[in-house]
Amino acid sequence: MPEVIINGPAGRIEGRYHQNPNPKAPVALVLHPHPLHGGTMNNKITYSLYKAFVNNGFSVLRINFRGVGKSQGKFDNGVGELLDATAVMNWLHDQNMEASDFWIAGFSFGSWIALQAVMRRPELENYILVAPPATKYDFNFIVPCTSTGFIVQGDKDEITKEADSAKLAEKLSAREGATVTYQVIHGGDHFFKDQMEEFEMMIDQHIKDRLVLDSTKVRKVKRDRRRRRKKKNVAEVKPERNYFPVKPLSSFEN
Repeated sequence: MPEVIINGPAGRIEGRYHQNPNPKAPVALVLHPHPLHGGTMNNKITYSLYKAFVNNGFSVLRINFRGVGKSQGKFDNGVGELLDATAVMNWLHDQNMEASDFWIAGFSFGSWIALQAVMRRPELENYILVAPPATKYDFNFIVPCTSTGFIVQGDKDEITKEADSAKLAEKLSAREGATVTYQVIHGGDHFFKDQMEEFEMMIDQHIKDRLVLDSTKVRKVKRDRRRRRKKKNVAEVKPERNYFPVKPLSSFEN
């Protein structure tokens, strides 16, 4: 799980990257919760998503958004953070030119950014949203999309109301050709504090099920300019070290 430094629009972007030795392995990007409320790539749920992808044979990257940890820049209310996600997706393409499956996952604020990326990147055929902040953020950017989604929400979440996440899932699944699964964890708060085992099993099972289903699909050859270009963003790989998350600024997210 080496540290990587990726060139981003606001300077360097810090990440942790696992490269599967199979060049055709599926690829995933994981995004963390709100940077101004203690969110980092070492958030417990973010890390749990990352490990689920690793355990299922993915090449997977989790990053710190701009202004968090060693990532340069400052919080940009989602605009710059989406640019960060775009930059690292391009980097993932360059590192995995033979891969055909690209996923994205995010927790809370990170899921808001992840879904925006899905709307802009047709190669993201699978996404996972954990406690998407439908109560606090505007999701009117949604356009017709056939990507397969999985949404996990706790019914005792005081930050993201379950009813709002259910409406978001309904809106996404109404798109022609879209498949969206919505799962409620009973008793779960925003961080699934007492339900982490159930949460991890749910995520793992969804990934396994989708890999089986996707393996049976007939895929069209996609000509993506990112896969043909030379590697412009060269990552600096450093030995793994102990990393201490940013101290939360409030109890909103950590």
